[in-house]
Amino acid sequence: MTASQPAATERRVDRRPRLRRLRALGRFLSGWLPRTLLWQTFLLVALLFTLVLAVWSQIFRYFEEGPRAKDVAQMVVSVVNLTRTALINADAGRRSELLIELAALEGIRIYPAEVSDEVQPLQDTRPMRLLIAEVRRNLGEHTRFASRWKTLDGFWISFRLDADDADEYWAMLPPERIAKPHALEWLAWGGAALILALLGAFLIVSRIGTPLRLVARAARMVGSGQTPPPLPESGPQEISVVARAINQMAGDLARTDADRTLILAGVSHDLRTPLARLRLGIEMSGAPEDEITAMVADIEEMDRIIGQFLDFGRGVPQEPLEQVDIRRMVLDLIEPYRLRGTLVTLSLPENMAELLVQARSLPLRRALANLIDNALRYAGTALPLDVSVEVDAEQLSIEVADRGPGIPPDQVDRMRHPFTRLEQARSNTKGAGLGLAIVERIMQSHHGRLDLLPREGGGLRAILRIPITASSSSRARMAASSGGVQGA
Repeated sequence: MTASQPAATERRVDRRPRLRRLRALGRFLSGWLPRTLLWQTFLLVALLFTLVLAVWSQIFRYFEEGPRAKDVAQMVVSVVNLTRTALINADAGRRSELLIELAALEGIRIYPAEVSDEVQPLQDTRPMRLLIAEVRRNLGEHTRFASRWKTLDGFWISFRLDADDADEYWAMLPPERIAKPHALEWLAWGGAALILALLGAFLIVSRIGTPLRLVARAARMVGSGQTPPPLPESGPQEISVVARAINQMAGDLARTDADRTLILAGVSHDLRTPLARLRLGIEMSGAPEDEITAMVADIEEMDRIIGQFLDFGRGVPQEPLEQVDIRRMVLDLIEPYRLRGTLVTLSLPENMAELLVQARSLPLRRALANLIDNALRYAGTALPLDVSVEVDAEQLSIEVADRGPGIPPDQVDRMRHPFTRLEQARSNTKGAGLGLAIVERIMQSHHGRLDLLPREGGGLRAILRIPITASSSSRARMAASSGGVQGA
C-alpha cells in the first residue's frame, strides 16, 4: 500500500457522515414538500418567478446605480457651487441672513469645518462610492463626506470658498435629496407583478391538474368495476388524447363485461342442466347406496365449483346498497346448516331486536356462506363452528372460527388470491381455491376487509369487517357487547 492510499481511504471515510447528513436533509425537505402535482408545479413556478424577479431587480439596480450616482453628484456639485458663489458675492453683513434663508428655504446648513471635527463616515456601499468619486472629480480630492457632524445627521460635504483657501466649510443637505426616490413604490409594483405572475401560474397549472384528477377518478372507477362517465375530450392536445384513450378503454371494458355476463349465463345453463340430468340418472340407476352417495357428492362438488367460477367471473358485485338486518341474515344462513346436523354456536349482540347496516345483501350472504363452507371443509364437522357478530361505533364484525389446521401467517396474503390452496390441502381437499378470493372481492366492494387470524388453541378466525357509514341505522352504530349465545 502506498502512502497516498491511506489518505484516500480517510477522505472516503470523512465523506460518509457528510453524505448521511445530506440524505437526512433531503428526507426532511421531502416531508415538507406538497404531494400533489398541482402544488408541486405551482411551488416550482413560484420559486422561478421569485428568482427571476430578484435577478432582474439586481440587474436593474446595478446598471441604474451609475447614472443615478452621476445625477445626484451633479445636483450636489451644483448646490455646493451655488452656495459658494452666494457666500462669496454676498455682503459680509448679510451672510448670516443668507445662511438662515438657505437653512429655512432649502434645508442647507453651512458650518465652518475644523480638522478636529467629530464626523461619522458614509455607508460603504457601491452607490455611495460612485457618488463620492463623481463629486470629488468635480470639486477636488480634498472634499470630505460624512453622515453625521457632531450630533447632526444628514449628508455632509466639505467645500472651500477658493481652491487656494485653507479654510473649509461643511454643507449639510437633507437626506431625502440623496436617498433613492420612490423605493417603496418600486417595491409595491414589484410585489404586485409577482402576485399577478403567481396567479397566472396557478391558473395555468390548474388547467393541468383538473383533467388529471378527472382521469384519476375514471381510473379508480374502472378499477372497481364501474363504468365512469365520459371525460371531456376538449382542451390541449395531450390532455384530449389521454381523455379519448380513457373513454375508449371504458367503453371496451363495458362491452367486454356485457359479453362476459352473456357467456356466464350460457355456461351456467349448459353445464348445470346436464349435471342435473346426470344426478337424476344416478339416483334412479339402482346402484348400491354407498356408490350413489359418492357419485351424488361428486356432482354436488362439481356444481359448487361451477357456482364459484360464476361468482368469481361476475367481478365486483354491482347490487345497490340497502338496509340489511345482519341479525336476521345470519340466523337465516345458519339454519340450513343446523338442519343438516352441523354444530354451530352463534353469538349475537344482546338487547338488539334488529341490526341494520348499509350493505349488499346477496354478496354478503355469499361471503359468509363461503367462510362457513371453507371451515367445514378443512375443520370437519366433529367440532362446532363458532359464529359471532360484534358491532361498535365504527364497524361491524362477523367472525367464523373453526378448529381446523389454520393458515400460517406467511401464507395469509397468498390465500387471498384466486386458485390458491395450502400445500397440505392439495391432495385431500376438493375445491377450486376461489372461496377466499370471492370473499376478498366482496369485502372490497363494501370498503371493508377480510382478516384471517390464528385462533388460540388451534384453528382459524375468519372475520368480515364492514365499516358503518353515517347512513347506517343508529342501532348499528351503538356499541353492543357480544355474548348472547343463541344456540348450538
